Amino acid sequence: MFIDEEGGPDDYAEEVLAVVERIPPGRVMSYGDIAEYVGQGGPRQVGAVMSAWGGAVPWWRVVRSDGRPPSGHEVRALSHYAAEATPMRPGSDRVDMRQARWDGESGG
Repeated sequence: MFIDEEGGPDDYAEEVLAVVERIPPGRVMSYGDIAEYVGQGGPRQVGAVMSAWGGAVPWWRVVRSDGRPPSGHEVRALSHYAAEATPMRPGSDRVDMRQARWDGESGG
């Protein structure tokens, strides 16, 4: 799934990864935001791409719609958020989606 004939990411995966690479430091997009931005698939498809290929891009900038970091990667994600000054919900390990969500257009 999401693999081309040469064993690399297919066109959909490449498009998802290109969006993730463009998310500025300190900003995030949800899995659903990315699916909407590329115009196909849904949060689960984006999650599958990130699971297979996300290690090569700033994966911590892709979160669940409620601001939770990727499952199993919370500690590493939180250290990235601190380093990038990503807005967090007070007293929580969730990103403040109102402040940190990137629309795919603005510079940051």
